[in-house]
Amino acid sequence: MSKQSKNHEDDFYEGEQISFDDYYLDDEDYYLDDDIEDEKEYEEKEKSVVKVDKNPKESGAEKKSTDQGQKELAAERDHIEKERKESDARQKKVDGKTQDLTKERKENQVKKPQDGSRESGKGYQASDGEDRSVKVRDQEDMKKESANKSGKKREDPGRTDSGPGKSGKPKSSSGKSDTQKSGTGKSGAQRNSAGKSTGSKSGPGKPGTRKTPARNGRTSGRKKQAGYTGLKVAAITFGVLLAACAAVYIGISTYFTSHFFMNTEINGQDFSRKTVEDVQQYLQEQVQDYKLTILEKDNKTDTINGEEISLRYEENKDIENVLKSQNALMWPKCFFVKNSSKATVEVSYDRDALENRIQGLESLKVEQVPPTSAYPKFDGTEFVVEPEVTGTEVDVDILREKIHQYISEFQPELDMQAENCYAMPKYTSESGEVRAACNEMNQYLQASITYTMDQPVVVDRTLISNWVSADNDMKVTFNEAAVREWLREFGKQYDTIGKTRSITSPYGKTVEVSGGTYGWSVDEDAEFTTLVNSIKNGEVVTKEPAYCDRAVSHSAPEWGNTYAEVDLSAQHMWYIVDGGIALETDVVTGVPIPEKETPSGVYSILEKELNSTLVGEIDPATGQPEYRTLVAYWMRVTWSGIGFHDANWQPAFGGSLYATGAGSHGCINMPVGQAASLYDMMPVGTPVIIHY
Repeated sequence: MSKQSKNHEDDFYEGEQISFDDYYLDDEDYYLDDDIEDEKEYEEKEKSVVKVDKNPKESGAEKKSTDQGQKELAAERDHIEKERKESDARQKKVDGKTQDLTKERKENQVKKPQDGSRESGKGYQASDGEDRSVKVRDQEDMKKESANKSGKKREDPGRTDSGPGKSGKPKSSSGKSDTQKSGTGKSGAQRNSAGKSTGSKSGPGKPGTRKTPARNGRTSGRKKQAGYTGLKVAAITFGVLLAACAAVYIGISTYFTSHFFMNTEINGQDFSRKTVEDVQQYLQEQVQDYKLTILEKDNKTDTINGEEISLRYEENKDIENVLKSQNALMWPKCFFVKNSSKATVEVSYDRDALENRIQGLESLKVEQVPPTSAYPKFDGTEFVVEPEVTGTEVDVDILREKIHQYISEFQPELDMQAENCYAMPKYTSESGEVRAACNEMNQYLQASITYTMDQPVVVDRTLISNWVSADNDMKVTFNEAAVREWLREFGKQYDTIGKTRSITSPYGKTVEVSGGTYGWSVDEDAEFTTLVNSIKNGEVVTKEPAYCDRAVSHSAPEWGNTYAEVDLSAQHMWYIVDGGIALETDVVTGVPIPEKETPSGVYSILEKELNSTLVGEIDPATGQPEYRTLVAYWMRVTWSGIGFHDANWQPAFGGSLYATGAGSHGCINMPVGQAASLYDMMPVGTPVIIHY
């Protein structure tokens, strides 16, 4: 109880409310304390008996009294043990009754609100119209009934116990006499008329207060109710916080219905948390003292002032539409996402004045150098991209457009290069067309053709790179005409027919000889087709070129060491085989006049024939051949009719007969026997060198 009072009703209604089980259990607690006091009284008696028994000088009467005391103590002990067992049984019943009353109390707490009563965290509280004294009497009746069932009689304020060794003295409300209480060191705390102590008990070795299980149960109930109350407080707190957050969120959303989000840019300018009026005011202010600085090449600059073109700001609905387009409820995203918008800024200006100012820019006064596109360039190994050159030519249309845009957005600087105001090349180093052209051209460079001349001639990437090119549209072309021209020059260098060559006669005479039909001659037409195909296919080959005419060797002498030599001055001939003279003889050659002389030069045996008729040229006067002559051995040197043959009509050979009327029409006349031997030894194709 929170306060002491003189009667049960005051104790019941003042301060802390006490339920039925509180009164009942406290009354039982009273009797349990009496049992403990009886046991302590027995122990004190036993100690006194033991003390007397140890005295050897005690008289027989005293000893008899001691024996009687021991019997009484034994009887008292048995009585205490019996009461202790009964107390345990009563405690079990009390526990059961406590549970029943606790259940009944809970049911009453549920039913009472229906009768108009209220519920508190400390127990049931009677309504104003209820007789509280009746409730108290009901509690006392329930206590008495419980005491009768347990076999003990309870009296208020005391009780009288009977039994072996008991004095039968009446006890106070605590179950003991005042003498016993003072002797055992009790604190003297008084119990109220219900038998419940209003103070704490004290004594040797005893704690001041002892709680019963019923009180612990009541404390547990209070804890549960306190936990429930805590949850209610937490729920209310959470609801308040949630409502506060919602109010803040709605307030911010309302704010952004008239203000731009954070991270909002309009035409490149930051207008975070600004209103439409703020933006329009900003734009109006920019008109005053506005100037546009134009950055040109070579660190040159130009400036266009707003006053020069009568610049004025014109309001429109674009800024307002930008604000309307933002969803105010979605404002949290503005902290993570940049909101960039474009608004048409209406300005008015003198277009003629602006055009005149543009034409006066320094970038338009300098020499306009057109740009150069990137292109494939041979670096000695392969084709690579040669970067573009922008030049200084200005794209006036783009410049005009950018100037208008920058003035509309009130931007301070215009970089002509960054905004591509200069004329741009068609292709840059990043253009895929240029790279594709390089790759295609490099395919031609894979070919390598080596010609086995006296010094090898190689057609490789260095030469081929001159024959492939890319036009302005990056279309790759292989220049076949250039290949043909190269072959023409190649033939001139390695063709030997008709060229001047030197020869040393067997007797040591060295002369220069030119003309003739013998030597090397490249077949340029045939070789052109072969070479082009090899390059396009990327072939790597070593070969001879195609020839129309061939010689024995590319090195001098190109006729080798087997040939026929005719010295017109000496009127003598030699047939050299493997460097040695196989046959020699004097001869008679043509009359030394242009029409009949034997031509000098390097030739070869074109054909051989036995018993051949030689026919001269047609005489214009008679219309008949100048001659028809049958010879036994004919070895042709030229297709015009010059050759070796026997001449049995000549009186002699050698000397100066050719110049004194015995000369031939150009053929080389030989004795019959020598002609026969030469015919047998000299095959077709043998080189023939004729010289003076």
